[in-house]
Amino acid sequence: MENNIIKIIQDFLRFLNERDLENLTNLFSDNLDWYIPGDESNVEWLGKRKNRQEVAEFYNLLWKNTEPLTAKINNIFTDKETGVIIGEFTTKMLVTNKILHSMFCIEIQIQNNKIVKYRLLEDSFAVSQAMTNVLRE
Repeated sequence: MENNIIKIIQDFLRFLNERDLENLTNLFSDNLDWYIPGDESNVEWLGKRKNRQEVAEFYNLLWKNTEPLTAKINNIFTDKETGVIIGEFTTKMLVTNKILHSMFCIEIQIQNNKIVKYRLLEDSFAVSQAMTNVLRE
């Protein structure tokens, strides 16, 4: 089972890098527990999702609003049904042209060869700040 988790994680990262929406979303179960915490009122792609269609909407929103500059995977850990990806990224927010640097941690749980749980933790405060043109004193 652990080798299968690693393969799914590798496929996930490859399809994400290639922006292959069809193959990427096909990795997910249609009954999904997805959550990316943050300021949902300011960053429309944050929050909860519950199926493949909503995952596709997430990636469409993300890719429409951001330009990836760098991404680095530092570690991948697996245990039974769960994989954890730890890394860092730099992205440009297209609406503001602000550059965001953040560490991230993705938790993926897999059952029946599909991702059933997805959690992304990043610097959500910095994401929100990068999406606004308002300067705060």
